[in-house]
Amino acid sequence: MANGVKAIRGMNDILPDESYLWAYFEQTVQQWLAAYGYRNIRTPIVEQTDLFIRSIGEVTDIVEKEMYTFVDHLNNDSLTLRPEGTASCVRAVIEHNLLYSGPQRLYYAGPMFRHERPQKGRYRQFHQVGVEALGYAGPDIDAELIVMCARLWDLLGISGLRLEISTLGNAESRALHRTRLIKYFEQHRDALDEDALRRLHTNPLRILDSKNPGMQDIINNAPKLMDDLDAESLSHFESLQHILRARGINFEINLRLVRGLDYYNRTVFEWVTDKLGAQGTVCAGGRYDGLIEQIGGKPSPACGFAMGIERLLALMQECGKEIAQPAPDIYIVHQGDQAMDYAWTCAEFLRDEGFDVILHCGGGSFKSQMKKADGSGARYAMIIGDDECQAQEVTLKPLREPVEQARVKLNTVTELINK
Repeated sequence: MANGVKAIRGMNDILPDESYLWAYFEQTVQQWLAAYGYRNIRTPIVEQTDLFIRSIGEVTDIVEKEMYTFVDHLNNDSLTLRPEGTASCVRAVIEHNLLYSGPQRLYYAGPMFRHERPQKGRYRQFHQVGVEALGYAGPDIDAELIVMCARLWDLLGISGLRLEISTLGNAESRALHRTRLIKYFEQHRDALDEDALRRLHTNPLRILDSKNPGMQDIINNAPKLMDDLDAESLSHFESLQHILRARGINFEINLRLVRGLDYYNRTVFEWVTDKLGAQGTVCAGGRYDGLIEQIGGKPSPACGFAMGIERLLALMQECGKEIAQPAPDIYIVHQGDQAMDYAWTCAEFLRDEGFDVILHCGGGSFKSQMKKADGSGARYAMIIGDDECQAQEVTLKPLREPVEQARVKLNTVTELINK
């Protein structure tokens, strides 16, 4: 396809030989979320650009560098493909007044878009599952989000994940800390790189997340947010730790854990792996109590997390999780015009009985059809010729077991196969 139309770089096709893994993941996730009482919400992939600027923060990598933003020429609106899901979820909750009836446990899944350099597990169109608990103020819901993640890792066969937690305090704590950070980094201005200088007076907390090796000593010696925390935030954090310990959840406190979105406060956490190279975070989240009011709703506490599906699928395979590719129960092979009509009848009858059935299409010799039947992975081949048609019978040939084929009445197939 040298000169043909190709997919956009970093936006990948998911082909049948791998889509069954996605289906397994999605089914597992739906059952897991139902067990905790979370309900599905589905929002558009395109939103007003202002929503993300107001929620994520104007001085963030996402807003400054990564958003797919364009002008709708019909009305000159600035629109953006969603780079994350929390803002859209909160917008929908406000717009439809969902909190009127009480706190909400919600989840969403789907594609997100960020214009960054594609690499393994990190794409320009990527997919996330997001979980949001809105209207809950206590540390118990923070703990629930973390505990339910631990359960999901077990369900998916993922091992070796490391949980890091921290707290960002309230707005007043961060304002005090911000002042101290600016003063500190101003004293080391000559050692700051271009990004750090740009963020110095707009978002100095993000400097702490820099991966620049030349700045690590300065970052490590910077004032610690924990020293500026208010008593209520410290109590909230201590309670969270108590619940996690009681539930047997191991964690590390990482005082330099800075989430890349401005709306976080108090609890923040990440699940991290060393098995996927540099892109080690597979799930991250925290509390964002001010976001609902910031977007235009009545003040309400909230917290949540998002996980990258591509990274989790890669991690499942890295951990040796084996998932069988789905195969039909029966592949129907037929020869002759009368046999073809009868084969259609048999196929629909068997589907009514709950079997997955492939009816051979496209003609071909008996031998070539049997080869396709075997290649399909089906448990049985059902052979129908004119003789079977006239007798209203079928020949059932096991393909995966050393058992002789048998010619039987169609209405006995269910009993034979379910033995």
